[in-house]
Amino acid sequence: MAQSLTPQDCLVAVMIAISASDETVRTAELLTIERIVNHLPVFADFDQDRIRAVAEVVFDLFSEEDGLDALFGLIRDNLPEKLYETAYAMACDVAAADGHIEEQELRLLEEIRYELNLDRLHAAAIERAARARHLTL
Repeated sequence: MAQSLTPQDCLVAVMIAISASDETVRTAELLTIERIVNHLPVFADFDQDRIRAVAEVVFDLFSEEDGLDALFGLIRDNLPEKLYETAYAMACDVAAADGHIEEQELRLLEEIRYELNLDRLHAAAIERAARARHLTL
């Protein structure tokens, strides 16, 4: 599976990783992942049955000592650079989905910014947009 990650698989892997980073995959986060996969054009031809397989890859990697580095290697190898900001935006949406961002999620978002070499100003704009989308009354 790892060698055959599609770009869509990589996007799902980033969302699963951010959800699992605080060791609790919350319902709001899962619903956000499902909504993103159902509605964004990049997933138009994506087989949703792959979400479970991608999740297993992420969980397997997280159980290994250098698993996060391996995950980022897979993402860099299989995700076109033009989708790096898209991956970060999706990660921000999943992190914000439950109304608060845990310290582990913040650290992983920082790592994603670094590993994908995202411009700090662009990343801040993406973060602000995610925050605005997930505010409640």
